[in-house]
Amino acid sequence: MTHSARFPRIPWKALVAAVAVALLTTLTGPASAAQTASGESGPVYSYDRAIRESVWVDTRIDGDSDGRSDRVAVDIVRPREPAQQGRRVPVIMDASPYYSCCGRGNESQKKTYDSAGRPVQFPLFYDNYFVPRGYATVLVDLAGTSRSDGCVDVGGRSDIQSARAVVDWLNGRGRAYDSRTGGRRVTAGWSNGNTGMIGKSWDGTIANGVAATGVEGLKTIVPIAAISSWYDYYFAKGAPLYGTGPDRLADRVNSPEARLRCDAVQKKLAEGAPRTGDWTRLWTERDYVKDAENVTASVFVVHGTQDLNVRTKHFGQWWDALADNGVERKIWLSQTGHVDPFDFRRGGDGGWVATLHRWFDHYLMGYDNGIDDEPMADIERAPDRWTTDRVWPPAGTSATTVRPRGGSAPGVGELGTRPAPHGATETFTDDPRLNEADWAARIDTPTPDKAGFTTEPLARPLRLSGSGKVTVTATPSTSTAHLSAVLVDLGPDTIRDYGADGEGITTLAERTCWGASTTGDSACFKETKADTIDVGHTVFSRGWADLGNWANPGKGRPLTPGKRYTVTLDLAASDHVVPAGHRLALIIAGTDAGLIDPPSTTPRLTLDLARTAARLPVVGGGKALAAATAGTGRARVAPAPPTGVEPSVPSRIRIPRAR
Repeated sequence: MTHSARFPRIPWKALVAAVAVALLTTLTGPASAAQTASGESGPVYSYDRAIRESVWVDTRIDGDSDGRSDRVAVDIVRPREPAQQGRRVPVIMDASPYYSCCGRGNESQKKTYDSAGRPVQFPLFYDNYFVPRGYATVLVDLAGTSRSDGCVDVGGRSDIQSARAVVDWLNGRGRAYDSRTGGRRVTAGWSNGNTGMIGKSWDGTIANGVAATGVEGLKTIVPIAAISSWYDYYFAKGAPLYGTGPDRLADRVNSPEARLRCDAVQKKLAEGAPRTGDWTRLWTERDYVKDAENVTASVFVVHGTQDLNVRTKHFGQWWDALADNGVERKIWLSQTGHVDPFDFRRGGDGGWVATLHRWFDHYLMGYDNGIDDEPMADIERAPDRWTTDRVWPPAGTSATTVRPRGGSAPGVGELGTRPAPHGATETFTDDPRLNEADWAARIDTPTPDKAGFTTEPLARPLRLSGSGKVTVTATPSTSTAHLSAVLVDLGPDTIRDYGADGEGITTLAERTCWGASTTGDSACFKETKADTIDVGHTVFSRGWADLGNWANPGKGRPLTPGKRYTVTLDLAASDHVVPAGHRLALIIAGTDAGLIDPPSTTPRLTLDLARTAARLPVVGGGKALAAATAGTGRARVAPAPPTGVEPSVPSRIRIPRAR
């Protein structure tokens, strides 16, 4: 999908925004007394004298069925001076289930409190950096976690309302108290209502979900490696991506007290998410993509293109839905796995801290700093080497069809624009011990476990940007079958080692500081560097499906052995350039070991090549594909020999990582 404008230009919205800023200035003074001559908020307020407090916000739901409305714990640090001057400040908010069980960031920081229960350490750098610049930092314990009432419901009504209720309170629409039970009412008279939500993994998922409610006062969200639909976290068209469901995930993060009172919620999670992979009402409630039309906040998406925990389909379908609804947006795509940008591109003028600073200044402080007119996308092309695009996917990107054909040996075929002749087939047998790395390493060798199809070495670079699809027509030998499709760049390269423990980064002993510190809350964090590996090929997009979901993506059914079925696999969003001299490969196989679970049988599948094709997001469309593949021949443009070793496929992460 292509979009022709950086941000939608709607004059009446701009007029309303200008009037709102003028009115705010009249009522509360300048948008920020911290604004510097360079047009950004500066560190003019004292961090060690900042106000640190806790409140409990009424969510207006009774998730644990104890007869009273749940209250969620909210820890706040805000500059003292604006409060003394009667000036209100905007809010940076991170709502998370991880503050006590698991920690946040590369160093797994947890919240800490003094002997009186007052907050001391706020994980991550947001408070250290932004509080001196005139922002409040607000950290919310989701219902059922840490010091909050209620139960975790894994992206459902309770999770989302935990955070939305806080946005309401910050805008004068909700209730909060100074204790978990009873207590006195507390208002947020210090907040100007402008709220930005940020967070990685589950935290960023909550930001997506709250934005999809259209809550007033939420001005921007920054979802990092975030889920957009919980079904797609656990299944891919019926193929199970994890061996467990949301009930186990809830049990992992529920507080000890919540585990004693949340059996009914756990039961609903288990029963509502059957391991059949069928779509249920539980998944509808946890699908934020369908509600993208409600989003009024701007969105700054960050994702690793090799994230095999929250896989890249999540950002791809969310991005497309936001674009369809004219949402202001920006995107960073790294070569990492499930990694925060603070740990892969921290410093410098174009680094994470500086960019996030300008983003929040624009959308929360109202500064006209031009970030909304800058290139929409930053893409990591090689470790620590970034390029930009005015729009993303780039203008001129279009779905372009490529087709597999048989080759000179079984399972070693060709990929191009010509369709295979009627009746042409390839056959493979599912081997649940093997995965995409095994298939790609043997792409030119007949093996019984996969069917591989490659272009000849490219005459020109070929860029694929966005989401694709592979339609497969296959005849199974058994009543169950899972399918995998992967796109591979066949050629040597140096990439981030996303399969290693750090998923593309190495953590160093040295520290750098980002903001002000106190005795209990340091602004200094361990440095990182790119963890690289020399490879002979790179898998850059993947898709999976249960063939039993051929007639309905949300409902599986037994297969009839010997009968032909057609199913479409969604290839996860990516952005990759296949260099000249490399080959592009499409591999179709069964179980992708370590990434999906195998079926209950061991099927042999026969592909009908004439009815199998891929629709790929090619920058430049069919003309670019023709130019890259025209006139190439193995005798004239030889592929570069493989070097180094291949990245391993990491073991699947059974719960979203805390890091």
